[in-house]
Amino acid sequence: MARALGLDFGTTNTVLALTDPASGANATRSVNFTSSAGTADSMRTALSFMKEAGLGAQALKVEAGQAAIAMFIENPGECRFLQSIKTFAASAAFQATQVFARRQSFEDLMEIFLRRLKAYAGDGWPGDLSSVVVGRPVQFAGSNPDEDLALKRYQAALERSGFPDIHYVYEPVAAAYYFAQSLTQDANVLVADFGGGTTDYSLIRFERQAGRLSATPVGHSGVGVAGDHFDFRLIDNLVSPVIGKGSHFKSFDKILEIPGGYYANFGRWNQLSIFKTTREFADLQSLVRSATEPEKLELFVDLIEHDEGYPLYQAVSATKMALSAADEAEFNFAPLGAAGRKTVRRADFERWIAPDLARIEAALDEVLDKTNTKATEVDKVFLTGGTSFVPAVRRLFTDRFPADRVESGGELLSIAHGLALIGDSGEAARWAA
Repeated sequence: MARALGLDFGTTNTVLALTDPASGANATRSVNFTSSAGTADSMRTALSFMKEAGLGAQALKVEAGQAAIAMFIENPGECRFLQSIKTFAASAAFQATQVFARRQSFEDLMEIFLRRLKAYAGDGWPGDLSSVVVGRPVQFAGSNPDEDLALKRYQAALERSGFPDIHYVYEPVAAAYYFAQSLTQDANVLVADFGGGTTDYSLIRFERQAGRLSATPVGHSGVGVAGDHFDFRLIDNLVSPVIGKGSHFKSFDKILEIPGGYYANFGRWNQLSIFKTTREFADLQSLVRSATEPEKLELFVDLIEHDEGYPLYQAVSATKMALSAADEAEFNFAPLGAAGRKTVRRADFERWIAPDLARIEAALDEVLDKTNTKATEVDKVFLTGGTSFVPAVRRLFTDRFPADRVESGGELLSIAHGLALIGDSGEAARWAA
């Protein structure tokens, strides 16, 4: 029996869900993936490439998800590691990256990632699909995102992967559809979806008529700010000064500040493996000789050359999570030596992310304002995504809506399962963005 597939291709994690008619109406299940790292129902959106003699001179060993991370950690210096590839989808500046002298476009990388997922799924990979519903952010990540370009790239990669009847639905709409299955009465539902690269809102009116759930989209908004930006604020304040941000170099008879753009690259850890291969990194290396504090830039170069981006991400992520439960947390990043051990106060973290919180709140104002919806007219608020655990983020909603109306859950699975349910409804085209 043909089934619908929901594909949540996320900045940090990717989840696939299938409708499961044998288990009853509105039943879904996640696709499980088994790799060398074990079995899981979600996959890190990451790829690793490595030359392997047994595969031939031109062949590369490729892993995805946790297996990609493991291969990268076990083979430092020999492995090319790419993660959060979704953040490049809408960037016209990103045309391709070199992977062991091979030019890989965004479409190539997405196709390779999906091909690995298919291999990991084995017999669990669906072969009888009626439709595929793919999640997309309301606004793609990046400083000047090109939505049409992103969707064109998605379409090319998905068609190469053999998916039929492809539809695109806003990610928070899918999450709302998933959450709405538990509604017992008509409701105006606001979903806030906090991904790695974007924050998206959808306001939907759900009604039950003769036992059937119907829904009317009311409005959407989004902003290219989310959890990765919070990570950047931590790195910018805890790490960047130690590796030379704010320091200077000599240029003839002038003393100039080290360009801040280098640290934007370093702070966005998903770009490190690409930064390492650029002319910009070569320019940074050349600045060491003329730096007034060369030991700081040498440390910067060492971190890049030794592929410390992922360990740094782990350290920052652990600190951010700890600050969700405590007023203080320890930041520990051994490659920085003594400077990599610091106590971080939640109050300082919230001050650092204040500009990002303001943009997230502005997008919330936008969806309510353009739909002429008062806060008192919202019956349920569903928060999804790991960033919803950050206390300062949650306060944006509990300060505006009654606390008993604000719920969270299904942080990793809700979007994919909602997408599958929309596909199964027979009305995917109606919900398409």
